[in-house]
Parts: sequence; C-alpha cells; structure tokens
Amino acid sequence: MSYYEHHVFFCTNLRDGERQSCQQCDAQAARDYVKRRCKELGLSGAGKVRINSAGCLDRCELGPVIVVYPQETWYTYVDREDLDEIIESHLRKGEVVERLKLSE
Repeated sequence: MSYYEHHVFFCTNLRDGERQSCQQCDAQAARDYVKRRCKELGLSGAGKVRINSAGCLDRCELGPVIVVYPQETWYTYVDREDLDEIIESHLRKGEVVERLKLSE
C-alpha cells in the first residue's frame, strides 16, 4: 500500500548543451501550479496526493514529463489545460488521460 494515493513527480531537470530538458519547457512553474491547485481543491495530504520535483527522469525528449505513482503512469503536457485535465481525471477520479499518456 502506498502512503499516497497519487505521488506525482515533475521532471524539472535543466541540462547543459543541446539535448532537450523539461525545465526548458518551464516545468518548475507547471509543478508549482499543480501543487497549488491540488491544495486549493483539497487533494493534498497524507493518503491523498503529493506533488514533487524530480531530477532527470531521462525522457525529456518526450517532455516535459511527469510520472504518477503507484500507477506508474507517464504523461506529457503542453499547457495548463492539460495539467487541469490530469488533475481532474487522474488525481480526482483515478482515470488515466490517454491522450497525454506516454507509451511505455
């Protein structure tokens, strides 16, 4: 049994050089937004939802990326509408957002 129903990790890595990284897509701001929205919606806390930053998740070329545990669901997103859909569908209702899901 997981301590959190949903533990969300945002890749906020910034690489040197030409290889894409999630932070180039302003991943920290996206993480901050989702954390704030989850608190506002009463989704945060023990046994509920936890939002964290992560170092490189090594899928930045597909990103920006997040992963939700314990379901092991990987997502990409473009804007706040995508993030709101992940919050509403996955974090509130437990339904995977297929259109944003990364293939295994």
